[in-house]
Amino acid sequence: MSARNSKANKAAARERLREERERQAKRDKMRRQVTVGVSVLAALALAGGIGYAVVQANKPSHWEAAKGVKDVRAPKNTTGENGTTVVIGKPTAKKTLQVFEDSRCPVCAIFEQQVGPVIEKDVEAGKYKLQYVGATFLDGDSMSENRIGTNGEGSKSALSALGAALDVSPDAFMKFKAAMYSTKFHPEESKDELAKDEYLLKIADAVPELKDNKEFEKNVEEGTFDAWALKMSLTFDKSGVTGTPSLKMDGKPVTDANGKNAPMTAAEFTAAMDKALKG
Repeated sequence: MSARNSKANKAAARERLREERERQAKRDKMRRQVTVGVSVLAALALAGGIGYAVVQANKPSHWEAAKGVKDVRAPKNTTGENGTTVVIGKPTAKKTLQVFEDSRCPVCAIFEQQVGPVIEKDVEAGKYKLQYVGATFLDGDSMSENRIGTNGEGSKSALSALGAALDVSPDAFMKFKAAMYSTKFHPEESKDELAKDEYLLKIADAVPELKDNKEFEKNVEEGTFDAWALKMSLTFDKSGVTGTPSLKMDGKPVTDANGKNAPMTAAEFTAAMDKALKG
C-alpha cells in the first residue's frame, strides 16, 4: 500500500469519526431536550392534577349545593313557603295531627308499623288531618346551623323520594311511607340503604301507583326534590322537637300514659288521641 493511499485512508477514517461524533452529539442533545420536555409536561400534569384535586375538594357536595338552591321546586299537594307544609286529609276535619319523623329512625319504623294503619284509617274517616314534618338529623344534619352532616344521606334521599311520591298523589305518599317503614324494607339505622336510588325504587314497586311510574322514577334519580327535602328538614329544626317520632295535636304534644314519648301501640295511640281530640 502506498503512503499516499495510507494517508488517504487515515484521513477518511478521521472524517468518518468526526461525522459520527457530530451525529452522536446531535442525538444526545435531542435526548436531553426530550427528557426536559417530558419532565416539564410531567410537572405541569402534576401541578394540574393537584390544582384539579384542590378545586374538586373545595367544590360543595351535592347536598351542600342543594341547600343553596333559591328557586326550590316543591312537590304538588303542598302549601306554605317552599311547599314545606304537607297536610293530608279531609278539609272538613277540624283538628290536625303533626307527625315528626326521620326516615332512618328505627323507632319511627316501629311506630309506623304499629300505629300507621290507625292514623291512615282515622284520616280517611275525617277524624283529623295529618301534617307530616320530615327530619334528616340522623344523617348528622342541622339546617338551622348550616351543617350537612357526615353520618350518611339516607334521611335526605328518602325525604326527597317521599316528595316525589307526594307529587304523584297524597295516597301514593302515604303508601310509600308505609312501605318504607315496613319490616320488609326498613333498613338498620347503621346501614344507609335509603341513600340508594335503586333501593328507594325497589320500595316504590310495592306501591301500585308508583310502580313503573316513569315521572316518579325520574324525580327520584334526578333528585328533583332534594332542595325541598332540606327546606323540610329546616322546618323540623325550627319546630322545637328534639326526637322522632313525635306527635302534636294543634301544637300540643300527644304522648303515652307516661307523658314523655309518642304512643307506640295502636291501643295507646287511640287512648291518647281520644284525649287530644277532646282537648
